[in-house]
Amino acid sequence: MKLVIAGTLALDTIETPFGRAERIVGGAATYIALAASFYIQPVGVVSIIGNDFPAEMLAELERRGVDLQGVVRHISRPSFFWAGRYHADMQTRDTLDTQLNVLEEFPQTLPSTYRSAEYLLLGNLDPTLQKRIYDQIYPHPRVVLVDTMNFWIERTRSALEEVLSIADILSINDEEARQLAGDYSLRRCARALLAKGPRYLLIKKGENGALLFSQEGETYFFPAYPLEDVFDPTGAGDTFAGAVLGYIASQGVLNLEVLKEAVIQGTVLASLCVERFGPEALLSFSSEEVKQRREQLIRMSHFIQVPI
Repeated sequence: MKLVIAGTLALDTIETPFGRAERIVGGAATYIALAASFYIQPVGVVSIIGNDFPAEMLAELERRGVDLQGVVRHISRPSFFWAGRYHADMQTRDTLDTQLNVLEEFPQTLPSTYRSAEYLLLGNLDPTLQKRIYDQIYPHPRVVLVDTMNFWIERTRSALEEVLSIADILSINDEEARQLAGDYSLRRCARALLAKGPRYLLIKKGENGALLFSQEGETYFFPAYPLEDVFDPTGAGDTFAGAVLGYIASQGVLNLEVLKEAVIQGTVLASLCVERFGPEALLSFSSEEVKQRREQLIRMSHFIQVPI
C-alpha cells in the first residue's frame, strides 16, 4: 500500500443558507481518500465505523480504489456523528451536536499490508494516536502530511509537537496557525512552525486561497477558485489535503515544484467539493473536469507583466 490515511468516517447533518442535508456521509477520511484517489490507487484507510454507516458508500469507496482493510466496523454502536450550521458568510459555523460513538474505539493497529506505506496522511485525530500509527510503518514513510485542529492544540500540545517533529508537511488553517505559533503575523507563524520540524507549511485561508512556506524561506500564494455558490464547505480542507498528498504520491517525489502543483490540484478539487453537499461532488466529477478547472484557475491567476 503506497498511500495510507488515518481519519474519521462519519455521518453529518449540515445546514447552510442553501439547504439542509440529514445524516449524510462525511468525516475527514471520506474526503481525503476520495480526493487522493483521483491521482493514485489504491488508497488505504485506517478508521472505524458503526452499524449505521451505509454499505453502499463502502462499496463506492472501494469502486474508487479505496482499500478498507484498515476500517473496523462496530456491530453494536453508531458511527461518529457531527451536526453543524453555517452562517451566511459560509466560513463561520456553529456545532449543534457531536457524538463520538465508535470514535472512542479507533483502531490502534495497522493491517500488515499498510506497514510499508511510503506516504502517510495523518488526519485530524488525537496526536498520540497519530504518532502510534506512524510508529507502525517501517521504514518510516517518505512523506508524512499532518493535519490538526484547535481542540488538540489547546489540550495536547506536547504530543502534537512530537508529531510535528516527524511531519514533512503541516496543513492547517490560518486560525490554527496563529494559535499554534502564538503570533498574529502568518510569516512569523510560518518561521515558528517550520522550526518545529515540517519541511513545508500549508496555511489554508478558505475563499482567500492558501499560502505555502518552506524551510528554505520560500513563500507562495495560491488564490482560491472563485465560485458563484458554495453549498457545503465542510470537507474542503480534507479534500485539499487528500489531493495534495495523492498528487505527490503519484509523482513519487516531494520537492517545491511538485508541491506547488499539488497545491493547485488541491485548490481545484476543494472548489469542486464545496459545490454540493457532502462528498457528492467528489463522486460525480471526472478527472477531465478537474483538468478543465485547473486550466481555468491557471488562466485566471497568471498575468503577463507589461511595461508601464
